[in-house]
Amino acid sequence: MKKKANINRKLCVACGCCMTACKKEAISIPHGIYAIVDLNKCVGCGMCVKKCPASVISLEVMSRE
Repeated sequence: MKKKANINRKLCVACGCCMTACKKEAISIPHGIYAIVDLNKCVGCGMCVKKCPASVISLEVMSRE
């Protein structure tokens, strides 16, 4: 089971802390409103979770599809 970052878009303040913490460049803030995760790049390391000052990122198990 692989875990991936999941960002609560309703609570994200687009501060960019998660984006700078991500060494795989899996997080972006394309419209300046909230961050999004590229699930193909995310390795589930949890660095973004640790750095998020708003605590709106969690690691969640992704289902196999």
